[in-house]
Amino acid sequence: MSLPPIDPHCGCEDGIHSSRRQFLKLSLLFSAATALPLLQAGRQAHAADPDAPVRIGYLPITDATPLLVAHHNGLFEQQGLKVEKPRRFRSWAQIVEAFLSGQVNVVHLLMPMTVWARYGSQAPIKVVAWNHMEGSGLTVRQDINSLDELGGTSVAIPFWYSVHNIVLQQVLREAGLEPVSNGNPGPKQVKLVVMSPADMLPALGSKQISGYIVAEPFNAIAEELQVGKIQRFTGDVWRNHACCVVTMHERDLEQRPEWSQKVVNGIVQAQDWIRNNRAATVDILARGNPADYTPHDKAVLGRVLLPSAERDAHYHDSGAILHPQWQQQRIDFQPYPYPSYTQKLVELLKLTHVEGRNDFLQGLDPAKVATDLVDERYVRHAVEAIGGITRFGVPEGYSRSETFSVGA
Repeated sequence: MSLPPIDPHCGCEDGIHSSRRQFLKLSLLFSAATALPLLQAGRQAHAADPDAPVRIGYLPITDATPLLVAHHNGLFEQQGLKVEKPRRFRSWAQIVEAFLSGQVNVVHLLMPMTVWARYGSQAPIKVVAWNHMEGSGLTVRQDINSLDELGGTSVAIPFWYSVHNIVLQQVLREAGLEPVSNGNPGPKQVKLVVMSPADMLPALGSKQISGYIVAEPFNAIAEELQVGKIQRFTGDVWRNHACCVVTMHERDLEQRPEWSQKVVNGIVQAQDWIRNNRAATVDILARGNPADYTPHDKAVLGRVLLPSAERDAHYHDSGAILHPQWQQQRIDFQPYPYPSYTQKLVELLKLTHVEGRNDFLQGLDPAKVATDLVDERYVRHAVEAIGGITRFGVPEGYSRSETFSVGA
C-alpha cells in the first residue's frame, strides 16, 4: 500500500528541513521582540471587538476533538454565545501567531508550550482545561522490534516543548540510549528531530527516520497503511496524562468572565458527550462530514476513538502496553487540569533536553506554575454543573498523585 498524498492543510513541505524552519519560526514567535507586535495587535483587536465571538483555532489531530464537537453540536450557541467556524491551521507556528495576534481566542496547545509561552516570553495566556487524556504514541518502522534498535537512528518529535519529547527522552534513557539533537548519532544515541505530524509518516515510509512520537491519528495511520507499528503508548508511561490543553487569553478570563464560563461550559459538555458517543464522534471528525474538520478516514479515527479488546490484547503482547491494570483508553476525555500534573510536568521539563531558549526553566517553581499558569475556576464550575468529576471516569475530588512508570 502506497503512502497517501501529503495533506495541504497540514503544512508539509520538505520534511525535516521545513519542520526545522517551522521550529525556528515558532521560537521567534515566543521571543519577546517578535511576540510584542503580535500581542499589541491582539490588544488592538480586543479593543476594537470587546464582544468577539468564539473563534477556535486548531490542528487536525484528535487532541482538538472537544473543541470541534462543541462547535458541531451547537453547544456554544446553547450557552447563548456567537461562534465562528473553527479555523484549521497547518502548523503550531501558525496557530500561535493567530492566537497571540487575536485572530482566534480559544485554541488547543501542547501543555509544555504554554509553559514556554507564559514564562519564556511573558505571553498573557492561561490554561483553562484539559482537552483530553492520552492520545499519543511512539510509532516505529515495521522492522524495529526493540528500543535498542533505535540506537544510531533519528526519531521525530512534534516540538521540543511537548509531552512527547518528555516521555520519549525518559523511555530512551531507561533503555540506555542518549537523546541528542546535533550531528550523527552514535550506536547508543538517538537523534531527535522536530517534524510536523503529517511530515512524519512519509519520513518513516522513506526511512529518513526510524520512528516518531506524536498525537493521534498519525500513529493509527501508520498502522492502517502497515508502514509502522506502535512501540509504546505515552499513556502507558504517564497514566492519564494530558497533552493538549485549552488555552485562552488572560484578558478574556478577567474582563469577560461570563463569556469565558460559557465557553468552558461548552467544552466540558462536549467531553462528556464524546465519552458516551464515540462512534458518532468518529463521524463528526471524519473526512466527508460537510464541516470538513479533518482529512482523516473513519477507519483511522475508529482505531483511536473506539475501544477494542482484541487490539488491546495485541498491544499487551507486543509490549506497547506494559500496564494493562491501568485500563487506559487509547484516548479519553477529562477536562480538569490537576495541579499535580502541572507540577510534575515542570519538574520533568527541567530534566529534558530542549533546543532554543530555555534558561527560564530552572528558575520555575512547579507549585507556583500550577496556580499561575492554570485558571481552574471555570472548568471546576462547569464540571460541577453536570454532576461532578466522576462523570469522566475518574475518582472523586480535584487532587491526585501522578503515576509515571517507564518499565512494567
